[in-house]
Amino acid sequence: MSLTHSSVAGSPGPNDSGTPPAGVQAVIRQLRVVYRALQTHSRSIEKTCGVSAAQLWALWELHRAPGLRVGDLSQRLLIHPSTASNMLDKLEGKRLVERRRTGVDQRVVSLFLTDRGETLLRAAPAPAQGDLNRALQALPEQQLAALESGLAALLERMKARDERAALRPIAGDE
Repeated sequence: MSLTHSSVAGSPGPNDSGTPPAGVQAVIRQLRVVYRALQTHSRSIEKTCGVSAAQLWALWELHRAPGLRVGDLSQRLLIHPSTASNMLDKLEGKRLVERRRTGVDQRVVSLFLTDRGETLLRAAPAPAQGDLNRALQALPEQQLAALESGLAALLERMKARDERAALRPIAGDE
């Protein structure tokens, strides 16, 4: 995609009509589509399953690997361990997950789905974040690198430096 824009003193800006350049418009539209797809899926998950999309993703991860620790789960979900712990509190409150101290070291807590959690998963769709993750992994390495570079440049221009934002679910639905 070629980005054409007018610039004043080297800075991209609206054209003479005050409308953003076509490339800017296209990127904004694409970002909206991605965000809304995740948002729509999350609402649908909450309505049908009673858990957020991020919580469903956590349940899927625990189904795939019973006995994970909080740190392991947070890495799989790409969220901060404290965010994962808060999410687990909610899932435990819904009796979908249980924490167990296993092994010799009783400080180690392992995570397991309850029967209720397994039942919920049998009726649940795959989580949207999983779709995003799979789509990104399916991109050729060169396209993924270009996307990462472009998003990094965008965040730099936006002066968006909240590193904690990167460690929270997209819809904020822990």
